[in-house]
Amino acid sequence: MERRQFIALIGGATVAWPRAGQAQQAGKLPTIGFLGASSQSGWSSWTGAFVTRLRELGWIEGHTVAIEYRWAEGRNERFVEFAAEFVRLEVDVIVTAGVAGVAVKQKTSTIPIVLGVANDPVRDGLVMSLARPGGNVTGLSVQQADSAGKRLGLLRQIVPGLRRLGILANAGYPAVMLEVGEVEATARPLGIETTRMEIRRAEDIAPAFKTLDSGVEALYVAADALTISNQSRISSLALSARLPSISALRKDAEAGGLISYGANIPDLFRRAGDLVDKILHGTKPSDLPIEQPTKFELVINVKTAKALGLTIPPGVFAIADEVIE
Repeated sequence: MERRQFIALIGGATVAWPRAGQAQQAGKLPTIGFLGASSQSGWSSWTGAFVTRLRELGWIEGHTVAIEYRWAEGRNERFVEFAAEFVRLEVDVIVTAGVAGVAVKQKTSTIPIVLGVANDPVRDGLVMSLARPGGNVTGLSVQQADSAGKRLGLLRQIVPGLRRLGILANAGYPAVMLEVGEVEATARPLGIETTRMEIRRAEDIAPAFKTLDSGVEALYVAADALTISNQSRISSLALSARLPSISALRKDAEAGGLISYGANIPDLFRRAGDLVDKILHGTKPSDLPIEQPTKFELVINVKTAKALGLTIPPGVFAIADEVIE
């Protein structure tokens, strides 16, 4: 009798557990893990574009989809921590950008990962190729190194006779250093001498500026999570050193940098919403090619130009997408 009762008990439990699990799954909203490399306020326009696009596609936060936000505040060591948390939460898809994608990929090879912005996902080992990503990663790649020459050209128009350029970059991020190499290669035949200002954490920024001699005439900021998190500080230090600066991100110009030229990041995150929609409907990330930017923007901060005593050439004004007064 005891053996029969035990078998009956196990059999009953075997039937009951799947039903309980099914009921739980039925009431669970699809969940997106969103990992921001800097602060919530710093990413507000990007998350806003992403959430707006999801809403247009029928994914209403809190009603038809849940979003778990995590913010690394520029501390790269937190990427792995938050990635592991998303794995424990069993989110359905993870959205992030830049070097954070590398940390997330190290923690999961099964949860789909959508990169709202990636510098060079192939070089970072995240995908096999742009056309055929393979694995669990897809997204959008800005290929910052490809437009480095354009930024340097704009800077030369604003600073005629530019001969010495400082380059501020996160030495711990290979994709950023690739951009630095492209800037140096473009500058060399133009007779422009470059000085690397390598940083790895926020505490390195002020000392990096102190290493510059008075001969440096302008500053190129290689954008990544570290510089994004410290935009205001970098712009303030550049202004104090009387250095006109350029970056790929409009946020740098908004924070007081002189000029920015690069991909429209809110548009990229909007398109990331399309990729997330496809994944939540069952498409595999490996079947979604890495997409490229289609919108670029040139932003000029006139207030900073005036503070530096610079006159923006009419030709540069003519092609500007936005002028900050």
